[in-house]
Amino acid sequence: MTNIQKTMLKAVEEELQRQVARLDQPRTQPFHEMLTYHMGWTGDGAGPEATGKRIRPLLVLLSTASCNENEVETTTSDTHTSYWLRAKSAAAAVELVHNFSLVHDDIQDNSDKRRGRNTVWVKWGAPMAINAGDALFVIANQAVVDLIEYYPAEIVVKAAKILNDICLDLTRGQFLDMSYEEHSDLGIDDYWPMVSGKTSALLSACTHIGALLGGADESKQEAYRLFGHHLGLAFQVQDDILGIWGDEAVTGKSAASDLVEGKNSLPILYGLGKQGNFAKRWMQGPIAPNEVKEVAAQLEDEGGKSYAKEVAEKETQKALEFLNKADPKGEAGKSMLELANLLLKRNQ
Repeated sequence: MTNIQKTMLKAVEEELQRQVARLDQPRTQPFHEMLTYHMGWTGDGAGPEATGKRIRPLLVLLSTASCNENEVETTTSDTHTSYWLRAKSAAAAVELVHNFSLVHDDIQDNSDKRRGRNTVWVKWGAPMAINAGDALFVIANQAVVDLIEYYPAEIVVKAAKILNDICLDLTRGQFLDMSYEEHSDLGIDDYWPMVSGKTSALLSACTHIGALLGGADESKQEAYRLFGHHLGLAFQVQDDILGIWGDEAVTGKSAASDLVEGKNSLPILYGLGKQGNFAKRWMQGPIAPNEVKEVAAQLEDEGGKSYAKEVAEKETQKALEFLNKADPKGEAGKSMLELANLLLKRNQ
């Protein structure tokens, strides 16, 4: 991790805690605890592994800083505030939106683990968890409005519009994800609208908002946005691979889940299209946990894993092409390229 990333992560964590502290009041302290637990700050297993990597807020701040070659990345004092630091509430906003979606996804997917710990709904029940997710969503919208301290109103409104547009995209993607579970006639063409909303939209918002706050012109903002978009697609395809063949100790969730839950991930849709032994077994009904190893091996033999890897590589190249077009500057630009490479070469 680069020095600028460490500095940014420290600022992000402080800002996230400041935003979530809106609920740290005498009557709502238990409610506040639900959020601090989910964010990885409190409870059993709290710490860096529980918080996650905070990739999304990092992308916001790196995009902001990399638009200005002369940006002073690490200096903060009473007389000088680094330009990227002015975007910290927007960085917090996207991370809060991400975590709002995770709390709700865990309920909808009936997932009992998140980052190796019990999920919020397991600890406090689904009704309370829904309310906790709602709170994260509301605080995210409050956080993005805090940009008004440093930016003109028209920029704040545009940043808020980008964030809210992608929130609607998130719900579209989640709708498709859940509704697809009731269908057995889906193909690969059905996959892309789902993941464009469910995963790619938020990453594209990170780089788009970051470029906006960094003062980039419209064409450069679009290059940053498309970098985030294709980064998100590549990231999701890699996640699909991990969802079937990943190491639970690394991912923090069961690799069996996508097969057992009937997820229409890219490798699975590819396998269905081959109409081989995997497709025959899939059509027979739900896959039991004790079948996962055999069924995953069938899918790999029929090319599902290798196909998904090829697609991930293509999306990776597109992401890097748009990043090159965006031409990020300075230490932040180098750090963003490093972060992208790290994300796109996750352990499979």
